Amino acid sequence: MKIAQQSLDQLFLEARTANGFLDKPVPLDLLQEVYNLSKMAPTSMNTQPTRYVFLTTEQAKARLLPTLSPGNQEKTRSAPVTVIVATDTRFYEHMPQIWHVAGAKENFESNTTLATNTAIRNGTMGGAYFLLAARAVGLDCGPMSGVDLVKVNAEFFPDGRCSANFLINLGYADRSKEFKRNPRLSFEQACTVV
Repeated sequence: MKIAQQSLDQLFLEARTANGFLDKPVPLDLLQEVYNLSKMAPTSMNTQPTRYVFLTTEQAKARLLPTLSPGNQEKTRSAPVTVIVATDTRFYEHMPQIWHVAGAKENFESNTTLATNTAIRNGTMGGAYFLLAARAVGLDCGPMSGVDLVKVNAEFFPDGRCSANFLINLGYADRSKEFKRNPRLSFEQACTVV
């Protein structure tokens, strides 16, 4: 069953990257709702390696601002919430709880390459799912990669267990700060049918 056009518009066609935000808070229960939606999306072997750190105070944002490229600082200041989307490098410790076949934890523990690649790929997908879930509940998103992730990791994940992947500013967009939509590649440019 195809979802309604209004939903497609909200998730994809009319949705825009937020470059500034209104001074309107995002309640914790809405962040929980976003997470609870996004966690239901598929990851390989249900690994769920994505972790989220919600920066909601000026003090927390002050720790992040020095890691940002200059063009991302003001939009981050104005966002009610900035999410550090991170990857749990030891996600496999939860496998006995979340996977139905015994031995998955040990399989990842004994194969560093497999664990690392699984974490990176599925952790990134988790962040994308989170972004779409946020849009689905009416939030606007500004995903960002203009950040020094080494500095973010030193500041927020000094024990090394998690590794920052990218950031998402969340809130209610100030539409006056939107850019004109840039073109997208055509099907023929981006896709091959074999």
